[in-house]
Amino acid sequence: MRPAILDKLFAPVTALPGIGAQSAKLFERLAGPLIVDLLWHLPSGIVDRRASPRIRALEPDRIATLAVRVEAHQPGFGRRPYRVVCTDDTGTLTLVYFNVKGDQLTRLLPVGAERVVSGRVEFYGGMPQMAHPDLVLRPDELDRLKPIEPVYPLTAGLSPRLVQRAIEAALERLPVAPEWIDPALRARRGWPAWADAVHQAHVPEGEADLSPTTPARERLAYDEIFASQLAVALARARRHRQKGRAIVGTGAMASRVEAALGFALTGAQRLAIAEIAAEMAEPRRMMRLLQGDVGSGKTVVALMAMLTAIEGGGQAALMAPTEILARQHHATLQRHAAAAHVEIGFLTGREKGRARASMLASLASGLTPAVVGTHALLQPDVEFRDLALVVIDEQHRFGVEQRMGLYAKGRDADTLLMSATPIPRTLMMTAYGDLDVSRLTEKPPGRHPVDTRTVALERIEDVVAAVGRALARQAKVIGSARWSKRARPPTSRRSRSGTKH
Repeated sequence: MRPAILDKLFAPVTALPGIGAQSAKLFERLAGPLIVDLLWHLPSGIVDRRASPRIRALEPDRIATLAVRVEAHQPGFGRRPYRVVCTDDTGTLTLVYFNVKGDQLTRLLPVGAERVVSGRVEFYGGMPQMAHPDLVLRPDELDRLKPIEPVYPLTAGLSPRLVQRAIEAALERLPVAPEWIDPALRARRGWPAWADAVHQAHVPEGEADLSPTTPARERLAYDEIFASQLAVALARARRHRQKGRAIVGTGAMASRVEAALGFALTGAQRLAIAEIAAEMAEPRRMMRLLQGDVGSGKTVVALMAMLTAIEGGGQAALMAPTEILARQHHATLQRHAAAAHVEIGFLTGREKGRARASMLASLASGLTPAVVGTHALLQPDVEFRDLALVVIDEQHRFGVEQRMGLYAKGRDADTLLMSATPIPRTLMMTAYGDLDVSRLTEKPPGRHPVDTRTVALERIEDVVAAVGRALARQAKVIGSARWSKRARPPTSRRSRSGTKH
């Protein structure tokens, strides 16, 4: 449960003054929907308004803050801008405005009035001017002038001033929270209290304060890492408390399959097999990622896990994102599993009529102990007698609901996910405790290094020729085709993004 002291920070941004429903959508796009999200939207730069020269000393392309007297207005017409002539005792400065409506400038800058203006100086025809000054203040409003002004990343539709005001309002909601960092560590690092660190990060006094190594930002970075590690620990502890089933195999099937492989398993494969078997034997649900490069032997490790489930009296299912990949897996698993006299079924959306009905009946009765398939395994009419292990290849290609849909067909089934690439979603799932990880860090003996290349669509004929040469020397080829909407392959058959060929 979140402490009540933080409720003001976890309120929607519409609780801040000046933010309505429309601007709230823009703030959500910029940083997030909550006030606390604005606190983590840190400045990326500063505007230094401390330079206060006389008009005669102005330099081009510099931010300057000047005290001037308004001398005259020169209204624009057509494409000619509106000009306000200002002076001090050293020269003349022209304020330039475009698209002026009504009397807003005559009220803001009445002739004869003293004003403080701040903005970027430009020279036109040898004379200094300032287009749309950032600030125009009366002498009694100088408390509104910040010598150092933070600059925040923006999104279309939000002005710098609106974002600054919103973050200033968010900072006013900072609570005085109890310290959670070890006092000795905080003293050794010279870190401020949390609320002070947030405030200092948003009120830099110079360019150096934007560095991630400043005490304030370093403290906030540590808080983020500390919180994420606590979240990982809590997530893993909660998952390990989830009800599961202990699945223990005899090892007889795995031994027969390994003896018939024709090659020795690598040390990394043996370690992964042992890790998976040990977790399957625990009375809690396994959720493990098997990560390894192409050719590192993930499929054989998955087969050993499937055999463990079968030896334990259950069934196993392997789901792949495409029919081609599913057929490849089925052919490999069927060839190896034959040594243990294990039948591997196959089910995709292509199977119809009697063939499909026969496979469904065989799975429901338990006659087929293992099956390889595509999304077709998720169909409501696919039932298992006792699904104990779910294996999902290229898990990033499936949504969470799809993953859970197959798991739900079993009774507290274990789940093994396979991925050749640690894509961001997989990394996130790992970082936040959703997954334990087994890694294959070595290749089987004699396996050639994988040569990965990206080739432009215009060279498709060269690609086809290269694939032909590779197949002629009995090499394995995996292709990932990604066609843009503008450019389609010069054949009648269109490949879906990520399809393996």
